[in-house]
Amino acid sequence: MPKSIGNEFMQKTRYEHLDRSQQEKGLEQPPLELPWPADAELIPLPSPEKLDIPGIDLLTAINRRKTVRKYKEEPLTLDELSYLLWCTQGVKSITSRPATQRTVPSAGARHPFETYLLINRVEGLKLGLYRFIASKHALIAKEIGGEVNEKVTHACLDQVQVRNSAVTFIWDAVVARSFWRYDQRAYRYMHLDAGHVCQNLYLAAEAINCGVCGIAAFDDDLFNAAIGADGNREFVIYAASLGKVGKEE
Repeated sequence: MPKSIGNEFMQKTRYEHLDRSQQEKGLEQPPLELPWPADAELIPLPSPEKLDIPGIDLLTAINRRKTVRKYKEEPLTLDELSYLLWCTQGVKSITSRPATQRTVPSAGARHPFETYLLINRVEGLKLGLYRFIASKHALIAKEIGGEVNEKVTHACLDQVQVRNSAVTFIWDAVVARSFWRYDQRAYRYMHLDAGHVCQNLYLAAEAINCGVCGIAAFDDDLFNAAIGADGNREFVIYAASLGKVGKEE
């Protein structure tokens, strides 16, 4: 195999090249969640325990799952959005370590992601960019208005399924959370963790007649700028458009 950037990454994140982790050095671990402005209004989501979402057999969901890029104009309900967020980043408990126990696996329970949402069609919410506050199971608005749709769509190389989605999920990796425990190898684990999250979205969507398209083709600088990430300590690692589909889909 010829030498390449990818090959060098795999070689240099082997254990023999790693420094002692910040955890091993006794350094304080980073916060479990990024702070949010003190004056930001928390928009509570329906409680996961009270959601009235139809069940679906796991094997049925796996068999039905496929990538879908065409969506109906039908909006999601707030219950449905709450359900999808719970399935992808829901916090079940916070341990004494402390660490969050969530609905998806993560290396060392570091859970490095913040979830941003481009919301186009959700009942009760204005079009705009929102951030999911997982510990509160709530949203805060980051930017309201139609311009953010164009910014996010353009950052995704003008893929039309983003523009036409009911919601596009955006996962922002906060490097320090995983790096604290795993040093440079954390970059491997964050990409694996992103796959766990998006697969949960694909499967959960089947219960509410939605289709999903995972998106890794994007302009990093534009996408990071769109959500306010610096591209170094935080960066967009993955995204997925989602919307209602008909039976024919």
